[in-house]
Amino acid sequence: MRLACASTPDGPRAAVLRDGAALAIERRARPDGLRHLAGERSRALGLVMGEQLHWPLGAPLRPGKIVGVGLNYRDHAVEVGEPVPAAPMLFCKPSSSVIGPEEPIVVDPAVTAFADWEVELAVIVGRPLLRASGAEARSAVFGYTVANDVTARDIQQAEGQWTRAKSLHTFCPLGPLVVTPDELGDPNDLRLRTRLNGELVQDSSTREMAVGVFDLLAFCSHSFLLEPGDVLLTGTPPGVGMSMEPPRPLRHGDVVECEVERIGVLRNPVVVLGAD
Repeated sequence: MRLACASTPDGPRAAVLRDGAALAIERRARPDGLRHLAGERSRALGLVMGEQLHWPLGAPLRPGKIVGVGLNYRDHAVEVGEPVPAAPMLFCKPSSSVIGPEEPIVVDPAVTAFADWEVELAVIVGRPLLRASGAEARSAVFGYTVANDVTARDIQQAEGQWTRAKSLHTFCPLGPLVVTPDELGDPNDLRLRTRLNGELVQDSSTREMAVGVFDLLAFCSHSFLLEPGDVLLTGTPPGVGMSMEPPRPLRHGDVVECEVERIGVLRNPVVVLGAD
């Protein structure tokens, strides 16, 4: 099943995509998007109303919490000259940083001089997980979407912690769809790509993850409770702007397209405040 949220004048409205059309799942808009359905997948399957929605797609949900994983791709660790961590390196992003497809990534030059892109497979939790096994984590996944874990590299490098660098407003594009596990297949064997103004800059596979999706969820659950509607960002492959020669930040007028196989393309323009 392929789910989305249409951006209606009343707010996000949950929809299922069938034959290229967005069909309403519920009669009214919900500010959390699909989050309230994350623990009720069977309900989502049974609520299709048939009304076609003609509004653009927005962020699929407003997560409860967003947990990111640093340096989880072997080839990215090589790119930045860092060892793969012995255990997953976790950080958090606030849900207020979430935007949807076609919404602008806004860079404030008074805060950061180097915003960077990171395509990631995002995992949406479908039921509570605490001290779970990998098998239990597998059965708890609601669905998968595409994320761009936009990062202020100058802040990240200067402060020795990643939360502020990852948390700036608009720095977590999500979407355009949520694909359920039965349709996606193996999340640990998906191609990921990023195009910047049409140029391919990231091209790898989730096979390069040091720790796979279900083991990541299990690891997190042994430290804190994962709840329905929480989102796990699983890391990024090589090809980020800071590793280019010369380093290449996001600039005013850029268009970033992040793609995950069998899910789709998340497209966002870039706006630098004060730029002509």
